[in-house]
Amino acid sequence: MANQLTYLFGGDRPWSQELWTASDDRVRGGSSVSNLTICDSQAIFHGNLDTKTLGGAGFASQRTKGDLSLDLSQTVGLQLDLGAGNSEQKFTLTVKDTIPERREDGRDEAGVSWEVDIEPPTEGGIIVMKWDEFRATYRGRDVDDPKPLDLGDVKRISLMMRSFFDQQDGDFKLVVNSIAAINKTCDGDESDDEDLRKPARRDETEGRPWWKMLFCGLL
Repeated sequence: MANQLTYLFGGDRPWSQELWTASDDRVRGGSSVSNLTICDSQAIFHGNLDTKTLGGAGFASQRTKGDLSLDLSQTVGLQLDLGAGNSEQKFTLTVKDTIPERREDGRDEAGVSWEVDIEPPTEGGIIVMKWDEFRATYRGRDVDDPKPLDLGDVKRISLMMRSFFDQQDGDFKLVVNSIAAINKTCDGDESDDEDLRKPARRDETEGRPWWKMLFCGLL
């Protein structure tokens, strides 16, 4: 049985630069920087993670703008379809079911996030993340006995590169073909499709204008 996906970004819902914004440690006095560059049907999350400014801490992330109001209650998790060229680092995918309040200085108040860490193959592929793999965190630390994630109203999704308390830093890159929700099947579980586990295969240059091939190749 073919796996049933609802594309959130990429796939049959093309990436849009207007839906994403940076949320880096510069709001706390750090020096990290992130970008999300759209190249054809891919989004390239890239930048530089600095840990010296904040004494070993640091993060760089791209998050969705506004309130997504996604009803994912009939899904079992998320699927990342990755292209080739990823850096050998640990990334974090984050979802929120609340939008933090804004402080007087314009920064978001800290709040609970639901996170899963991934170590993508440099050659790309498919990564499946079940909802029970996501853990509740507050300022990067696990939360004891959190209330369940409200899958009926997912408001924000983020891609993050963090230091894990001075374990990694420097330039980073993650090539994302798509982010999709995995729908429940009639028996209440996800499809046991081999497509969930096979590496992504696509012609990275098919149909690209020469200038896009040059630009994307420089990232």
